[in-house]
Amino acid sequence: MPGHLSYIRVKYLFLTWLAVFVGSWVVYVQYSTYTELCRGRECKSVICDKYSKGIIDGSACSSLCEESSLYFGRCLSTKPNNQVYAVSWGNQDGIMKCQLSDILHYELGEELEPKKEIALFDKPTRGTSVEKFREMVSSHLKAKVGEQANLPSLVTLILSVADSNKDGHISLPEAKSAWALLQLNEVLLAVVLQGREHTPKLLGFCGDLYVVERVPHAPLYGISLPWPMDLWIPTGMRRSMDQWFTPSWPRKAKIFIGLLELIEDIFHGTFGSFLMCDMRASTFGYTDRHDLRVVDGRRVVPEEAFKQAMILQHCKEDDDCVYGVDCRTSCDLSEHRCRAKVAQPNLARACGSMKDYLLRGAPSHLQDELEKQLYACMALRASAQQMEMEHSLILNNLKTLLWKQISHTNDS
Repeated sequence: MPGHLSYIRVKYLFLTWLAVFVGSWVVYVQYSTYTELCRGRECKSVICDKYSKGIIDGSACSSLCEESSLYFGRCLSTKPNNQVYAVSWGNQDGIMKCQLSDILHYELGEELEPKKEIALFDKPTRGTSVEKFREMVSSHLKAKVGEQANLPSLVTLILSVADSNKDGHISLPEAKSAWALLQLNEVLLAVVLQGREHTPKLLGFCGDLYVVERVPHAPLYGISLPWPMDLWIPTGMRRSMDQWFTPSWPRKAKIFIGLLELIEDIFHGTFGSFLMCDMRASTFGYTDRHDLRVVDGRRVVPEEAFKQAMILQHCKEDDDCVYGVDCRTSCDLSEHRCRAKVAQPNLARACGSMKDYLLRGAPSHLQDELEKQLYACMALRASAQQMEMEHSLILNNLKTLLWKQISHTNDS
């Protein structure tokens, strides 16, 4: 018996030691990843060096580089191509995004060191007139959003953003910053949707570093777990756990209505059509009033640019024809090229992604009808003959159904 107790004691001691070892290792990996990849000082150094040399300019440059009134806070993303920081700027809390890997090519080793400088701010060149710059912007946007968009108005919007000090003139450094920002889908989306409140307001920029309003609640739902724990949790249970920490159902309905309105705005809008190629919860957040915001718009792409990218992509099967997370086309096996047309419109993919979120906690008398409409929405195909009419009908039916349920509540 004593031997048996001794065996049990040793077993539990071993398990305790193993748990402490694994936990310490996870903490070390998380910390080392954080310190290696959160490179706020390098980000500021590179941008401020360009600013001090007169290469770039923008509404955030002076605060960042001279006055030091734009303060870095917590690092929110460790991806080198999407450095994200919480910042404080005057009396505003914001989110700063720096495209560090667009400026410097890094190699991970014992240190994260710059290897070679890329000519990011090489356009427009010295001597370029404002009219020539306008033509450059117009040509670039035409390739991205197509000829159906209201290009003159969109160009005017871009130039108004470029004039960061609002003196009525665009300097060469301002133009270089604006051109760099124009390469970023997220910034283009913010300009296109300014005034519509689906995207955080653009507060300022310096080069291709830019600051937007902070969205207080993000991601839309879900909990963050250490990856070793995540590995052991079955997919079905993980999906259920993600739905535990969500607002009340009327508030979820309001958030989803906001998503429907966003989809409506970017479906054959004034400035062309856009595809939302990442419908995961991490793409969205919401305000204290439960209004939807896009917190990561990197994979919201102009449909025309999407088509041009897909037809250049080689494929052997349909699974090779995916852009972002969930924008799919089909493979033309005779040409071994992806087809241009997206398989499902934004609306269908949004309904599929948000189905569990919206059905969980829905009033019992609404469950059947809501589920029926969501499945009809998910069945929508871009190739359908009457797609635009069906799209409009399904979207309006969903909005009407949800508004009827929440319009009389305080949550609306």
